[in-house]
Amino acid sequence: MAVSDHLPGLRSITEAEGHTSDADELPREEHVLDAAVRGIQGGFVATLIMTAFRLPILRSLPPSANFWSQYVAGGDPSDHPLAAIVLHLLYGVSAGVVFGVLFPLYDAGRSIEPEQRGLVWGSVYGMVLSAVGVQVVLQDLLDIRLEADELALFHAGHFVYGLSLGAWVGSRTEGVEDPEREYEYRDGN
Repeated sequence: MAVSDHLPGLRSITEAEGHTSDADELPREEHVLDAAVRGIQGGFVATLIMTAFRLPILRSLPPSANFWSQYVAGGDPSDHPLAAIVLHLLYGVSAGVVFGVLFPLYDAGRSIEPEQRGLVWGSVYGMVLSAVGVQVVLQDLLDIRLEADELALFHAGHFVYGLSLGAWVGSRTEGVEDPEREYEYRDGN
């Protein structure tokens, strides 16, 4: 059930401006709510994928364990695995909401399909999050300096996050003809 089923009385911005299209028929509030829901879903899925990617490779909890240990509970970061995973999931879902809301606002590149834009911009977004994560969270907030191999895997994990998030959000964005339709693979002949 779409958000539009719950908010029938709202007027579309595009109607007020005198033009409409299929993608513009939803009122602005519904666009934002639908985009936020896509971001929540995408952020959740992408965080699970990123965590599944990084845990076996790095064999350590995410840096949220260090945050929890340093600023909330004390002790060793390894003493707080559940809090670390929950906090990491919360970060990922929150970042997903931001991406989900911003994604439909980006006008350039509209000539390519939303799924393709999602892959491109999701990857860029993941790398921006990674750079901010290293500089602000790890170095400034937690005073952690990663070695070169750890840093590469940190960035790779965020690239996987962004790629997954972008694929999810892009495949469910307004303008996609039928987000519920399954992809059909055609014979190359």
